[in-house]
Amino acid sequence: MEIVIKDIHKKYGKKEVLKGVSFSARSGQCIGILGDNGCGKSTLFSILAGIQTADSGEFLLNDTDLLKNAKYRRKYVGYIPQGTPLFEELSAYDNLLLWYDKKSLKKELSGGVLKMLGIDSFLKVPVSKMSGGMKKRLSIGCAVAEKPPILLLDEPMSALDLSCKKEIFRYIENHKKAGGIVLLVTHDILELELCDVCYMVKNGSFVEVDKTEL
Repeated sequence: MEIVIKDIHKKYGKKEVLKGVSFSARSGQCIGILGDNGCGKSTLFSILAGIQTADSGEFLLNDTDLLKNAKYRRKYVGYIPQGTPLFEELSAYDNLLLWYDKKSLKKELSGGVLKMLGIDSFLKVPVSKMSGGMKKRLSIGCAVAEKPPILLLDEPMSALDLSCKKEIFRYIENHKKAGGIVLLVTHDILELELCDVCYMVKNGSFVEVDKTEL
């Protein structure tokens, strides 16, 4: 499996945030994306996830443009934004039921990804009473319900305690070993250990960098 992000442009008014972003990734790779706040990293992920529309460009998988095929995109792409897109008044379990049928939910809680993320330990807790780490793990659990092979992770470990970071780190490693692709926005040098290739966003374009020199 290979994805190709090709010549993506995005303007807000007269300001061009993304100026022809292009790169590729293949099965088992984690691509690290770095850059200053406001440089366009989250905008790119929002476009790849289908939330915003690019002015031009393509997101190709097997010659299918995922920017134009929402059904295909939902099947293959899981998106974890910086925020937590959860229903605050619902428990962890009820949020999960929006994404899983009861049979698959039980299976994942007993020995699957939800168990690995530790979500089984706070199923009855309302989102409004969760810590940031619990919300982040639940967000990931919801996003991977359909087992998408391509993950867009926008600073998934920011503001988390060490144990939460370890669980998410381990999940990303396992996803790579299973042949998945991870695009990872990060400001954390330690997270670069997960990355096979790194890009710095500079003036709206992607520049490949050597992570050992960062």
